[in-house]
Amino acid sequence: MEIKGIVHEIGNIIQVTDSFKKRELVIAYAENPQFVEYITVQAMQDRVSIFDNLKIGQQVSVDFNLKGRPWTNKEGQTTYFNTLVAWRVTPLTNTQQASQPVYNDMPPVDISGSDDDDLPF
Repeated sequence: MEIKGIVHEIGNIIQVTDSFKKRELVIAYAENPQFVEYITVQAMQDRVSIFDNLKIGQQVSVDFNLKGRPWTNKEGQTTYFNTLVAWRVTPLTNTQQASQPVYNDMPPVDISGSDDDDLPF
């Protein structure tokens, strides 16, 4: 799958366990510029470096796989989560950007990875 948009925020590498690390990227995406969506994609393991050369405001195309999984809490309730796992990010040239709207005055989004919840990831 692919999404084209503007880099809104680039997260830090998070070492989840000794053998697992991830990094998040927020893309501002809108088919209609009045309704901007902020889409979070993750890079994992050896792919965390694919976000290294990106800049806030840069227009990119992100190729990703859609992953889904269940998680059961202590009370036995099951919740389902989806993750967009990025495997390639391509900066767009001026000719490729022509079809993409420009999003101005986008509010900041916090993807700091706060540990305020008990989710297993």
